[in-house]
Amino acid sequence: MARKKREFTTFNLSFLDIMSCGFGAVILVFLVIDHSIKTESKDLNRDLLSEVSMLEEDVRDGQAGLVKLHNTLSEVDEQTVEAQGQATRITDDIANYEAMIAGLKKDGFTERTDIESLKAEIRSLEEEVKKLRQSAEKDSGNSARTFVGEGNRQYLTGLNLGGRNIAILLDISSSMLADKLVNIIRLRNMDPATQRKADKWTRALSTVDWLTAQLPPGSKYQVITFNTKAAPALENTAGKWLDVADQPQLEKLSAQLRKIVPSGGTSLENAFASLQQLSPVPDNIFLITDGLPTQGASPPRGNKVSGDERQRLYREAVRRLPRNVPVNIILGPMEGDPLAASEFWQLAVVSGGSFMAPSKDWP
Repeated sequence: MARKKREFTTFNLSFLDIMSCGFGAVILVFLVIDHSIKTESKDLNRDLLSEVSMLEEDVRDGQAGLVKLHNTLSEVDEQTVEAQGQATRITDDIANYEAMIAGLKKDGFTERTDIESLKAEIRSLEEEVKKLRQSAEKDSGNSARTFVGEGNRQYLTGLNLGGRNIAILLDISSSMLADKLVNIIRLRNMDPATQRKADKWTRALSTVDWLTAQLPPGSKYQVITFNTKAAPALENTAGKWLDVADQPQLEKLSAQLRKIVPSGGTSLENAFASLQQLSPVPDNIFLITDGLPTQGASPPRGNKVSGDERQRLYREAVRRLPRNVPVNIILGPMEGDPLAASEFWQLAVVSGGSFMAPSKDWP
């Protein structure tokens, strides 16, 4: 009996072992299945999140497009309203014109008579324009002499080019060679042909040509050159007025001016005093210069003249001008003379003339 009992006990232990192994296997299988489910869930969740993000982006794009469509519809609505308003106005205008035409027909007007009336009015206007052009040509100097500038711009100068006896004063001092002192000194040491071709001097000569080309043909003129002394540009014409209509004489004057080499100082007093030799006195004066004078009627004692001294010499010279005669100043550029512009501008205002500081491409 004892033996049988031990065998039974051994049998029971083996059965428990078997049961334990089976339970472990079940647990293992459960763990494997659970891990697989979690992995698949993560992958599924990731795919779903990606699709959700894409759908959200599509929604945002759709909303932006919807806003654009709303804006476009608003613009179209505004254009439609404007078009309707224009159409309404045009319709009203047509109705008004039709009413006017009907009224004219009742009054006895016909289309033919209206056309002829308009043609007659046009012919009258053309005749008036023709007369105005003839009057303009008569009062301008273009018929006496033509001058075409090299500049790229046209200028409304405001210069008063009228008058019966017109005097042009041209500064021929050495400062008319260049804008800067160093360039003036350099050009003074060059040959006369080079000095005559200096840009500043060439512009001054072109200004004289432009002025003489604009003067009325029925007027008279005189061109006086001055540095420390003053003299007429054409010999044997001192105290005489020249005819603007004499074109050969104008050409001779232009050629004579181009023989001059600017030199010496500046005496406005002598220039203004020379006007007193003309009879009758000028009724319009043009002054082409680049600054205040460096001397009066006689040379200064020293070699240098201060700015205050030049201003004093200028104001003394102005006293020699004829009274109640407009003075038009064309001021060229010059360094070291800041008072010139204000002094000459005041002279132009007081005398009833004009002041101009032209650019380098004028006239």
